[in-house]
Amino acid sequence: MWDTLTTKYPLLQRGSKATPLVTLSTSYDQDTQEKWANKGLYRIADALEGTKVITFHQYAELKRSGVASWFHYLQLRARVAEVLDDPILEKLLPQHRSQVLDRISASLPLQVTANLISHEDYWRRCSAERWPICDISRYGGSWKRLFFERHLENLIECFIPDITDTGPIVMAAQLGKDYVKKLEIQQLLPPVKLNIKQDDDQEDFSDIGSDIGDDLPSMDHFDLGIMANSLHGLEELHLVYGVKGCGMNFEWNLFTFTERDCTSLANTFKVLRNLKVFSLQKSKVDDEKARILIRMLLDHPSLIHLDLSHNQISDRGSRAVGKLLSQSKLQILNLCNNNIHAHGAQSIARALAKNTSLTSLNLRLNHMGDEGGHAMCQALLLNQSLVTLHLGSNKLSEPTATMLCQVLSQNTTLKSINLSCNNIGLDGGKQLLEGMSDNKTLQEFDLRLTEVGQESEFFINQVLKNNQERTRVVAISKQVNTSG
Repeated sequence: MWDTLTTKYPLLQRGSKATPLVTLSTSYDQDTQEKWANKGLYRIADALEGTKVITFHQYAELKRSGVASWFHYLQLRARVAEVLDDPILEKLLPQHRSQVLDRISASLPLQVTANLISHEDYWRRCSAERWPICDISRYGGSWKRLFFERHLENLIECFIPDITDTGPIVMAAQLGKDYVKKLEIQQLLPPVKLNIKQDDDQEDFSDIGSDIGDDLPSMDHFDLGIMANSLHGLEELHLVYGVKGCGMNFEWNLFTFTERDCTSLANTFKVLRNLKVFSLQKSKVDDEKARILIRMLLDHPSLIHLDLSHNQISDRGSRAVGKLLSQSKLQILNLCNNNIHAHGAQSIARALAKNTSLTSLNLRLNHMGDEGGHAMCQALLLNQSLVTLHLGSNKLSEPTATMLCQVLSQNTTLKSINLSCNNIGLDGGKQLLEGMSDNKTLQEFDLRLTEVGQESEFFINQVLKNNQERTRVVAISKQVNTSG
């Protein structure tokens, strides 16, 4: 096999470099040589892993057969260094290329392999050795993208401010700049607090204590701006400022998105101009921090999906959201599980009435009440882009259902509405049924735990089935016309 390779590809021939990569080692003194010889052991130099020890029997086999299969393995592995230094993988025949790739160690430095090996088989092997479960469909079908994204995510999630070196993260971002499209950071660790105890017998160290208190960490969590310049191609960013799996070590300060974090993250948006999806969940984002972030997103050229769910945004932050809806091209907005009341819902509704791009709005688990629900329905009478609306668990009741009846009879773009966990009641259910009698487009209507009554819910479901069948027939007709 080796003779075939060296015949076809002279670069792989032994002696093509000034110093052979695999040779019997003669770099030790006479006493050491005699010591090893008396034990019947020999050493062989390996360019990738230093020296190898072989037995006399193995050495005799090597001498008798010239280059035995075991020696073939070492030789081929060593030649990998030459292949990487002067890449010819694309020139190799497929069967020979696979043999070389199979022998390249998955633990080689990324500085060596990142830009020189593009073959998916190698990166599949690297990924499988590190992570037992790898769903390549979530990474555009690319093993190399999967490896670089998950590698960078792991580095960031394990980063501890002022303890962990930022160098490996910056290097990984630079090496993966052509492959990293999405980052899902499930935790960001805070600095480690050092408890400094003062001995009662010592002198007064109040001045020193003051200096220690001023010695703040350089950052409260990892600053994405450190690597942002290397990630111009980043399209999705999902963040959680908290610690996962803290167990009995739980403290509220492990889940704090500080003002310094907010400012550094907002400045990062200036660099990530290709960002399409931004998610910041479960991070205690309040009104002031939401306003800082949104201010930097007002003129963002690419953002279409914003997720600020499970935070602490209330009416003042909702006004900033309304301004964002008026100036951006957002298509999906998720504000689930915040603290939005009637005035905040009204701010969002005013912007929604004039918006022409938003297709999905999730306001579940807020406190808008019927006053906010009325404003939202008024906006839906004018809006012609929204397709999905979630108003579950918002303290809505019959007055909102009465207004929504008019929306159902006039709006032709909504296809999914969720009113679950609201006290709509029997009369409200009848109002909704009346509106549905004229509706031809709505296909999903979640009325669980709304007490609308079985009869109203049954007839509403019948209308939904008819709408779904009508949509299916129209889709088939379009398909037939297109193929014809």
